[in-house]
Amino acid sequence: MRQKIKTNMDVYEEAIKLHKKYQGKLETVSKIFVKDKQTLSQVYTPGVGAVSKAIEANKELAKELTLKGRTIAVVSDGSAVLGLRNIGPEAAMPVMEGKAILFKQFGGLDAFPICIGTQNTGEIITFVKNLTPTFAGINLEDIEAPRCFVIEQALQDIGIPVMHDDQHGTAVVVLAGLLNAAKVVGKSLQDLKVVINGAGAAGIAIANMLLCKSFESDICTPVGDLILVDSKGIIDRDRKDLNIFKKEIARYSNKENKSGILMDGLMGADVFIGVSRGNLVTPKMIKTMNKNAIVFAIANPIPEIMPGDAKKGGATVVASGRSDFPNQINNVLAFPGIFKGALKSGATRITNVMKHAAAYAIAGTIKNPTADEIIPSVFYPNLADIVAKAVSDAT
Repeated sequence: MRQKIKTNMDVYEEAIKLHKKYQGKLETVSKIFVKDKQTLSQVYTPGVGAVSKAIEANKELAKELTLKGRTIAVVSDGSAVLGLRNIGPEAAMPVMEGKAILFKQFGGLDAFPICIGTQNTGEIITFVKNLTPTFAGINLEDIEAPRCFVIEQALQDIGIPVMHDDQHGTAVVVLAGLLNAAKVVGKSLQDLKVVINGAGAAGIAIANMLLCKSFESDICTPVGDLILVDSKGIIDRDRKDLNIFKKEIARYSNKENKSGILMDGLMGADVFIGVSRGNLVTPKMIKTMNKNAIVFAIANPIPEIMPGDAKKGGATVVASGRSDFPNQINNVLAFPGIFKGALKSGATRITNVMKHAAAYAIAGTIKNPTADEIIPSVFYPNLADIVAKAVSDAT
């Protein structure tokens, strides 16, 4: 029997109490106990000077002799936090602290939240570049689109892996779920007609992943067709109000160049993926989709359509972003293992091939997918290690 979930109000009130009790969720803990003068002389002066001199002679030794080789910076400007929008860096800190905890618990990686007091694209790029002496990797988090695309692209050659998790973590887990959902309904990826509602960071990254955009190899199987929908309607090649990233999507998606609103796009579709906001889709709209429809309504805390309503509309496989329903699409399935694999292999960037390998590794943990089990739980044993190996092997 599924455990009863507390109401949102209960969770919110208890979260405030918990954070106040501990004044946040992180603390600095020494790996070495300074028990006597000898230990003190080794961890600090005079012995530590020899460590510094060794690194001066060979900067690569910083990865072996300091936390640089194992620590991730979780960087946010607070401009797109959860569904709360632009709430600023101070208000983003509890979320980034939580992300650091997930890195540690699920990936065994140390991570530290860095919420910065600027939302200027150039300043953020410069700031992150200047973090490279301290960190092994950079997890960009909760930065609004389209600035997040520009920032991530500009940071791909700084010598350490950089990934915007809102984009690629989401895309990896969606692909993993879709691989198994397609098996359940007896359809192949290349035959699927997909509609994505939401053209921000996650929506565009999912579209790129499912269409195999900018892939470095031919191992990726694209879906049959894909329609991306933003707040103004279907993205087609005739729209004049598109930013450069949406224009690029329009070039290789929506083969029939359909126009209209979300309802128009869903007619005759096999898959709906929602990364937008709650209560946008009705059972009547699901009924216009093809038989054995797949619905991933990922908006949190209220999905685009509740799972029960999606099934009433005829959907066979339904996923959401919530833990109180089957098939939770959760980024924590991906990002700890992706970074762990990247660091293990010494990769300086996280490539599309590595993301693709992560998605297949996650999907592969479910040997016999069913409508209620297309994706593993975040507590699946050793999942980060499974993903890390796949990512490392794909480097």
